[in-house]
Amino acid sequence: MSARIGAIVMAVLLALYIVLVGQRALLLLGSGDPIGVAMGVALIVLPLIAVWALGRELWFGVRAEQLARRLEGEDALPEDIVVVRPSGRVEREDADAVFPTYRADVEAEPEDWRAWYRLALAYDAAGDRRRARGAVRTAIKLESADRRG
Repeated sequence: MSARIGAIVMAVLLALYIVLVGQRALLLLGSGDPIGVAMGVALIVLPLIAVWALGRELWFGVRAEQLARRLEGEDALPEDIVVVRPSGRVEREDADAVFPTYRADVEAEPEDWRAWYRLALAYDAAGDRRRARGAVRTAIKLESADRRG
């Protein structure tokens, strides 16, 4: 829930930023000065890139959450016994111990989005966020293809 609140706060702050920068961009565009016009164009383009990036991340979060709920509904989320710290984080040694199982599942069925999602959870528990996000992206692609076909 706190991640969702953080995403909402960031989206609101980005919207406020875009409004304020948009006002400055219009003033610079209307100045008629070549440097001012160039800066005004930059002030329009850069927030558009930020909006695209934020939208992409929000969509990633929505899709990942949908897959998690679907796995939970199918009772297919991992149920490994691992030690959890008071902060809620998994002990890395325990995560490293269960990781080979999920990697083997993906190797056995590379087109199964469920296996990829569980592998992402193992990567995340082991602290490897980059690979966890990559595995979730793969799971999202496979699940989308599975739904269409």
